[in-house]
Amino acid sequence: MPFDTQKTAEINLLTQFNLKNEQDGIKVHTDAAAELIAAAERLHSKGLITQVDGGYLTDLGRKAAEHSQALTSIL
Repeated sequence: MPFDTQKTAEINLLTQFNLKNEQDGIKVHTDAAAELIAAAERLHSKGLITQVDGGYLTDLGRKAAEHSQALTSIL
């Protein structure tokens, strides 16, 4: 199954999290690109991040971010 633009935006957002420090969250501002705002909303609804506009990774989100960052590194 190929990645669609929505999944790509979600992966791109997950790669922005600093996995070395769990206290580092992210904030998606209201003036960010529409696809980034929508990606954050989807990740929140899936239980991967704590806030609709970013926040911190949940336990599941951390696993997803680890995988997405590993994939990015490999490619």
